[in-house]
Amino acid sequence: MKFQIDKDVFQEALNQVQHVVSNRTTLPILSNVLIEADELGLQLSTTDLDVTITKRIPANISTPGSTTLPARRLASIVRELPTSEIDFEVNEDNAATVRSGPSFFKILGLPSSEFPTIGEFSNAKEFTIDQKLLGDALRKTSYAISTDETRYVLNGVNCLIGDGMLTLVATDGRRLAMVEQDLEFPAGNESGVIIPTKAVHELQRLLGDSGELKVSLTDSQAGFELNDSHLITKLIEGNYPNFRQVIPGDANHRVTVEREILLQAVKRVSLLVNEKTNSIRFTFDDNRLSISANSPEVGEAEESIDVRYDGPKLVVAFNPEFVMAPLRNLSQDEVFIDLIDESSPGVVKIDEPFLYVIMPMRVTN
Repeated sequence: MKFQIDKDVFQEALNQVQHVVSNRTTLPILSNVLIEADELGLQLSTTDLDVTITKRIPANISTPGSTTLPARRLASIVRELPTSEIDFEVNEDNAATVRSGPSFFKILGLPSSEFPTIGEFSNAKEFTIDQKLLGDALRKTSYAISTDETRYVLNGVNCLIGDGMLTLVATDGRRLAMVEQDLEFPAGNESGVIIPTKAVHELQRLLGDSGELKVSLTDSQAGFELNDSHLITKLIEGNYPNFRQVIPGDANHRVTVEREILLQAVKRVSLLVNEKTNSIRFTFDDNRLSISANSPEVGEAEESIDVRYDGPKLVVAFNPEFVMAPLRNLSQDEVFIDLIDESSPGVVKIDEPFLYVIMPMRVTN
């Protein structure tokens, strides 16, 4: 195999695919990137057996072929090369020579035949979706994914396709984020799948601000094709819990507040949060919101901000990180906090099909 390639093109592609590679794998081939050269250019692939990413890039191919090389080491070498033009040659023993200006490297690889087979998508359900729309929906929900591996069905984003709607849900049992988007898709392609955390994060890296992506779904895996990249992931098996039953009914009170002002106030007050209780108090009263933390061994903090609220005085405690997470990932200037009473879950909403349920904590005097 022999080819010539632009350094920046090669480096960007390696950076994109190497995130999947694990440093702790017991299979040496999983530390490598599969490099395939043909008349269309180069295709790079990496996998951890759960998530696979392929990326196609242009190159001047002199001799077609394939090999696998240590992904992170190759990326480090390419990043430091002194010129923009790279000459690459691989012999029959999978030893690669890399030349760039005065620099020369020899890297030992493994045969491409050892690389795991990349998934097939025959008989898959397919639809297309706007990249920006999906990226926005994932940003508004993925922070609520559970990290508790004993509840494995919560270790991903629940993706429901039906009734002309795409619904994404993530929850860890103490909070829940949900986005609904209108979506056109072929009749009979209704689906419900759970996309694991790692695949969600890798997909977010790949998504752009324009263009569409093609989604392919089978019973066991999902594929996403976009921008000359293809991400394939195994799906989480199991039944996602009935999330709609934890969404509170009609609220008795609504608070309207500037998102950024609330985010910065909570961030400051949370600096004095007791790590054991990890809660701050929100006191709503007559168009004012008082946010406070009191830790006997640390100190206390309080900040008041203007809000729109004309109901009775309410005092409720929340985990500050759980309050800040949606505020960081929303772009709207104004958010609404819907409350039933001091002991019921609070719901954060915006003027779009999004909601975020957060469980209250016990208020201590």
